[in-house]
Amino acid sequence: MKILITGMAGFIGHAVAKHLAAQNVEIVGIDNLNDYYEVSLKRSRLADLSGLNNVRFIEMDIADRTAMVALFAEEKFDKVVHLAAQAGVRYSLDNPHAYADSNLVGHLNVLEGCRHTKVKHLIYASSSSVYGMNDKVPFSVTDRVDEPISLYAATKKANELMTHTYSHLYGLPATGLRFFTVYGPWGRPDMALFKFTKAILAGQPLAVYNSGNMQRDFTYIDDIVESIVRLLDLPPSAAGVPHAVYNIGHGSPVALMDFIRAIEQAIGKQAICDYQPMQPGDVPRTWADTEALFDATGYRPQMGVEQGVANFVQWYRGYYGV
Repeated sequence: MKILITGMAGFIGHAVAKHLAAQNVEIVGIDNLNDYYEVSLKRSRLADLSGLNNVRFIEMDIADRTAMVALFAEEKFDKVVHLAAQAGVRYSLDNPHAYADSNLVGHLNVLEGCRHTKVKHLIYASSSSVYGMNDKVPFSVTDRVDEPISLYAATKKANELMTHTYSHLYGLPATGLRFFTVYGPWGRPDMALFKFTKAILAGQPLAVYNSGNMQRDFTYIDDIVESIVRLLDLPPSAAGVPHAVYNIGHGSPVALMDFIRAIEQAIGKQAICDYQPMQPGDVPRTWADTEALFDATGYRPQMGVEQGVANFVQWYRGYYGV
C-alpha cells in the first residue's frame, strides 16, 4: 500500500504520517514549505518523521501542474490524503491569490492525478468554515452551505463541488472532511491556542475577538487522525456518486473564555485580555453534528479541552524551552 500525504509538513499532515508509519504502508509526503508561518516548525515536524524508513518527503507545490503530473505517474499511489492548502480565514483578506493557487489550482491537480492513475480513495480537507453564518446548530453535512463569508470558506466549498464532479464523471471514490478547530501538540502558530499560550507566557495581552462571546468546537489532533485513518479504509460506495462528506469535530462547543481559562490553568498564569470586535470573515459559533462520522466509523472524538490544552502547553514549553 502506497499513500500520498499532501501538506505533510503541516500540523495534521505530520500527525497522520506519524500514525500511518506504524502500519505496513509506504508514505510519500509533499509540501512546499511556504512561509505563511515559521518554516522552522514545518522542518521540525519533518525531522520528527525523518527516522521512519517507510516515509519519504519531496518538496513540491501542489499548484505546480507539471510536477504533480510526474509525481502521480511515477509513484502510482493507492490512496491519497490531501491536506495541503492555504489555511486561515483572516489571511485570505490580505493574500487572496494564495488561496486560488493552493486551494483551487492545487486541488484540481490532485483530482487530475487521482483520476488518471486510478487512485482507490481520495480523502481531502474541507473546513467547518463552509457553514458561514448558519443559525441552525449543530452544523450538519445536510445543511445548505452556499453562503460563505470568507474567501477561504469559498475555496473549501469549491473543493467539495469539484470533487463531487470528479466522483460523478470518473467514479473517483472521495471523502471530504470538514475539520472543526483542530488543536494540540505541533499545532499552527496562527491558531488561537498557540497565540494565547505565547502571549500568556510572555505576559503580553491577547486579542480576544467579539469581546470573548464566541464558541468553537475544539477538536484534538489525535481525534482528527483517528477519524482520518478509519475513513481511509472506508471509500464511499460505488453505487451512485462515490463521494461523501463528514464533519470531524468533538461535537460539543466550548466558550472562548472557558478555553482561555483552560490555558491559564495549564500554564499557571492569568491572561491579560484585550477585548476587540468581531473580525471580518469570522463566525461567532461552530458546532459539529458528528453522527454521520460515528455511523460510518464507530468512533467519537474523545479528548476534553482541559487535558488537550494541557498536552499542548507541555509540548510548547518543551519545544521552545520556556
